[in-house]
Amino acid sequence: MSAGGRPSKRPKFIHHIHSETVGQASTRHRNFSLQASGNFNLRTSYLSASRPAIEEEEQALSQQAVGVDSDPWNETEFYQAVEDSQSHSDGPSQAGHGRTPGDDPLALWLHEREIYLDELICLEGRGKSASEQCSMPFHRIEEWKDGFFHAVTLKSLGLRIQLGHKAGEACRRPSPAFDDDFVVIDTHGIHEVSLDFCGCEHKASHYKQLLRARLFPATATDPRTAATFAVLKFFHLLSFESKVSTYEFYHSLARQSDNTGITPIRDRYSTFLRIVREWRNLRSLKRAGRGHDPACVNATKEGELALLCPACPHPGKNLPDRWEASTQQWMYSVFLAIDANFRLKRQAISSDTKDPGLSGGWGYFVNEKHYKAYIGNNSAVIQECQQRSACVNHNAVNMADVKISKGLAATGVGTVDCARHDMKLANGVGDLQKGERYVNMDYLVFSALSTFSSLKVINFSYDIACQWHKKLWGHVPSLPLHLQPDPVGKTFRYFVPKFHIAAHVEACQTMFSLNWSPGVGRTDGEAPERGWANINRVATSTKEMGPGARRDTLDDHFGNWNWKKIASLGRVLLRKVIEAVRAEQEHHIALSELEDSIRESELGASSLQKWREEIESWEVDHTKPNPFERRVDTMTQAAVRLELAKQDTKELEDGTAVSLHSEVSCSILISTGIDLEHAQRRLRADAGLLGQHPTDTQRTSILTCSNTLLRRIDAWTTIQTLYMPSVANLRANHQEKTEVLHSAI
Repeated sequence: MSAGGRPSKRPKFIHHIHSETVGQASTRHRNFSLQASGNFNLRTSYLSASRPAIEEEEQALSQQAVGVDSDPWNETEFYQAVEDSQSHSDGPSQAGHGRTPGDDPLALWLHEREIYLDELICLEGRGKSASEQCSMPFHRIEEWKDGFFHAVTLKSLGLRIQLGHKAGEACRRPSPAFDDDFVVIDTHGIHEVSLDFCGCEHKASHYKQLLRARLFPATATDPRTAATFAVLKFFHLLSFESKVSTYEFYHSLARQSDNTGITPIRDRYSTFLRIVREWRNLRSLKRAGRGHDPACVNATKEGELALLCPACPHPGKNLPDRWEASTQQWMYSVFLAIDANFRLKRQAISSDTKDPGLSGGWGYFVNEKHYKAYIGNNSAVIQECQQRSACVNHNAVNMADVKISKGLAATGVGTVDCARHDMKLANGVGDLQKGERYVNMDYLVFSALSTFSSLKVINFSYDIACQWHKKLWGHVPSLPLHLQPDPVGKTFRYFVPKFHIAAHVEACQTMFSLNWSPGVGRTDGEAPERGWANINRVATSTKEMGPGARRDTLDDHFGNWNWKKIASLGRVLLRKVIEAVRAEQEHHIALSELEDSIRESELGASSLQKWREEIESWEVDHTKPNPFERRVDTMTQAAVRLELAKQDTKELEDGTAVSLHSEVSCSILISTGIDLEHAQRRLRADAGLLGQHPTDTQRTSILTCSNTLLRRIDAWTTIQTLYMPSVANLRANHQEKTEVLHSAI
């Protein structure tokens, strides 16, 4: 606990000190309710409650000072060994099963995950639990005292929350929470409440009673903390939109409870972390329909929790019958965009053994165990084949093994997206151990492709596709059998995204361009880049997580990204269709006018027919000459300068150079004149950017540049007269005409 009662990021465990003897003890039970007439009803009774048995050694530990370090993830750790009568079933517990300090609450929760999911689904309908929740038990009230209002809790006024019964219905055998100490995290703040579990004959386990009251228990055994469904839903959506961290959100709740720091706030940050993680997992399971599968949650297949792109081709779902026999297979092709993100790092914290995650490979991340096994077995062999880039100096290729990884367990993530609709694909995300190595990207690509294994046309968009595709099929035999595609009767095409292709050599710009290939529409291939802007905002919080927690969190954010895309897909596609129809009409008119102008001559008509035949032939067979490759060397200004410099060099070497100026040759005069024209245009543009009220500094800069340019022009015209004597007469005549015109005005 930090100064002022504010929760710390890594809280200390608070031991509960017991002064009473072990055995029977009287407990005051008070029911506090508000009647329809507005009057308060208070009923007090004294019940016998048995205390948990504590061994002598553990009892001595409990008498030590508050604040002893403990496992911050284990909020139910109170150093006792009692038989757990509520953890696994509603009936009698199995003898010999005890709660020990070494138990992991998250691991214990996994055994009860199926029941948690059933209870959540029950609450979505008209289950019996709908009427078992208390009405407004977490309101904050104030009491007039000593001349001003004091904040008081409903617990101090005697309110007790009774679970397992309808509101206002008394329980014959109420069982208070351990030490009558229970903390509830709600949207209004962090509350300490008095809570009674139902101890009747047909009672449900404690965590079930909490779930049915829409309170998410921190543990499945003897919970002492819960979060309301309302605060979990609110944080879930808020984390998607604002990317707020759990730490920031919890401390906001703490300040909402007491913003002065005077009243100590119960520190349940670590507990809330675990609750949020379990909540994310249960929501994804529920939305994927896993709660209705008789085979239970553990029968979930890899990638089954991922939201599929509804506009991509999925055989058996959105394709017509006998689509395989269609001659227009481009209509049923899939576009995969490949990229890596080095912002989503993870520090070398924890391990997969300690934090394996709650959904191994069920979502967007690949199964970590299989993924790392493949990398470990094939990394050295495949990296030997990773040659330096023959295109430009691609860092993704040349520096794949030199990425700084000191202190990092993951330098980033590699992903495979739907290039047409900007959605993450199932099992298309994985951690990178160094740089963007082929061994990592190959596994991710074919893992994502396994969903579309029956399609006949596959399009890959990758910023280094010109290098990556060369030895790709030599790596395929090393992949697991279920990831190896059958290339028979299929077409695989490789493209470079439109924004990246300008950095490639000219040959790549024609061979791998999306603009020159049929059946791709206006796909730009830059889908992953748009997604990074959204997910990079969580990099600060996820880099300090354990491996499993980080994958679960990123999986959830990727799922939200896909859901938002799906929800807006109808509106977006309609807008694109309207734009495409209008653009097609405009381009059709422009193309017709161009072709008509070419056909005006016989040579143009024959050339047009020849070009069309070459393009159609190349589109069918890429081994034919590429009609988009440049066949005539174009003359650029830089090339002209180079030729003039070479000519001067040759004349100087041969001794035939004739120069009328000691420093400026004819070629230099021409080059300098071109530079002066550029300087004039640049000055005109800069002057046009001045506003109506330019500052003195701006005006001084423009005048200085103008004066310098005038001096350069005067010096250049003096030398120009040596090489072009007639220019002096032309300039004089122009000056006379200008003076006459001014005098006439």
